[in-house]
Amino acid sequence: MTSTTPKVGFVSLGCPKATVDSERILTQLRTEGYQLVPSYEDADVVVVNTCGFIDSAKAESLDAIGEALAENGRVIVTGCMGVEEEHIRQVHPSVLAVTGPQQYEQVVNAVHEVVPPQVDHDPFVDLVPPQGIKLTPRHYAYLKISEGCNHSCSFCIIPSMRGKLASRPVGDVLSEAERLVKSGVQELLVISQDTSAYGVDLKYKLDFWDGRPVKTRMLELCEALSSMGVWVRLHYVYPYPNVDDVIPLMAEGKLLPYLDIPFQHASPKVLKAMKRPAFEDKTLARIKKWREICPELTIRSTFIVGFPGETEQDFQYLLDWLTEAQLDRVGCFKYSPVDGAPANELEGAVPEEVKQERWERFMAHQQQISAARLQRKIGREIEVLIDEVDEEGAIGRSSADAPEIDGMVYLNGEQSLQPGDKVNVRVTHADEYDLWAELL
Repeated sequence: MTSTTPKVGFVSLGCPKATVDSERILTQLRTEGYQLVPSYEDADVVVVNTCGFIDSAKAESLDAIGEALAENGRVIVTGCMGVEEEHIRQVHPSVLAVTGPQQYEQVVNAVHEVVPPQVDHDPFVDLVPPQGIKLTPRHYAYLKISEGCNHSCSFCIIPSMRGKLASRPVGDVLSEAERLVKSGVQELLVISQDTSAYGVDLKYKLDFWDGRPVKTRMLELCEALSSMGVWVRLHYVYPYPNVDDVIPLMAEGKLLPYLDIPFQHASPKVLKAMKRPAFEDKTLARIKKWREICPELTIRSTFIVGFPGETEQDFQYLLDWLTEAQLDRVGCFKYSPVDGAPANELEGAVPEEVKQERWERFMAHQQQISAARLQRKIGREIEVLIDEVDEEGAIGRSSADAPEIDGMVYLNGEQSLQPGDKVNVRVTHADEYDLWAELL
């Protein structure tokens, strides 16, 4: 690299979907000869990919922009909070450009204007790996299958930020997955705003991959991914009836027996106020049926407590539902109003101290369930994917654990392993969230 190589710093905030956006922007810049640098002082310009989902995320985004301006001075803003350009410019009038989510070309063009690309750059000599630039460790990768969402949940502004559902052609998705697997990826994490709805907008159009026809639909996508010989994990799955079709694939060991389903609540009254899709009283019966077909199934979910109008009776209904559902991994948020969300207009705001108290009761209740479910794994043999090795040993994840949100499996004293190794272990100990195990 010559000293004239233009250098870009990058700050990526928010969810895995934003991480994929960042990877696409970085891959394009790298293809054009830009060097990516890890510090503010070395960068000719800094790009901040923001999150705008809830108020605390917006505050974090504004702080990150402020820090980049203070340390470097030349800042381009993109991502979900980019739809609020006026708000960003009120707080930080000196940002150079603001673009919204998925606007890859506009971000790259904004970088060109601040720091023009090298004229003599040869993309055939200065190689970018075929799988593109990744922000995750080498052994796992997020595979984004669609953008946007067709729902209008009253607490959410994602459709207004990211638009209606737009599925990627299944041939493109599978080709990307193949490139990732060839580059050494051991686990594909399938993400979107609504994975179960994949292909609805394209009327499940027939596409081609590897010379054979494949429908643009969740089941066919999963079947094709399962042929690649790596872990395949499904995220953000709404429990529509078509989810029943993928459970047998999990039972056969073709997909990881793991579903990330954002239930959000259990009380029919609260769910109605939330305008949640595909929820009815039969959810518990379906969970039971899934577990009969695939006893190994891990279900992770997120819930909101303190939603406007939530009574003590609604909350108690939720706790009883949790006892019945026996979910493995659960996150919980206290309801916080998001600018532009219809839920802000609902009556019956829950006082902050009541939200806090319900959140604490929820977490304590679920912790007992999670701990009891993990205790049952002691003595069992499981497969683990190693994420890191330090002076105390190796740390990995089982099929029940997604990166950064679920638990870990600790293998004390095992220093000969490498990240990306898959090993069989016996579980020796468990707490509320994590397992300890020994190599077989």
